[in-house]
Amino acid sequence: MKCPSCGHLESKVIDSRPSADGNSIRRRRECLECRKRFTTYETIEMLPLIVIKKDLSRETFDRSKLLKSVIRACDKRRVSLSEMNQLVDEVESALQNSLANEVPSNQIGEMVMERLKKLDEVAYVRFASVYRRFSDIGDFMDELKKLMREK
Repeated sequence: MKCPSCGHLESKVIDSRPSADGNSIRRRRECLECRKRFTTYETIEMLPLIVIKKDLSRETFDRSKLLKSVIRACDKRRVSLSEMNQLVDEVESALQNSLANEVPSNQIGEMVMERLKKLDEVAYVRFASVYRRFSDIGDFMDELKKLMREK
């Protein structure tokens, strides 16, 4: 780490702790040359994630868009916003951990449905109806029957 005072390339870490937001590490350093102290922040480098849509177009992953769809599915259900955020965090984290640069939208949808099924079955069916584009009551009934068999 280059010292901001003298430009020397070597320093030692004096103190290290998580930042207030929890998304970075704050480090106090001391230059081994001039002994001046300075602060650095270390963050995780998030790779840009590209979503391949059903029509094969591509767009960058948008966490807020995913959260909005989960909120819509959970409308008037006993699911807290923190639980919805947790669900989206889990999906986003799994996508980042996969190290894939591109991911099909249907993979994201399946990941959300898998988690919603455990969280709230009604929200799961709502999400599935939009995601899988149910066209009539028969599609709903098929999904409900499948859900009942899994219990």
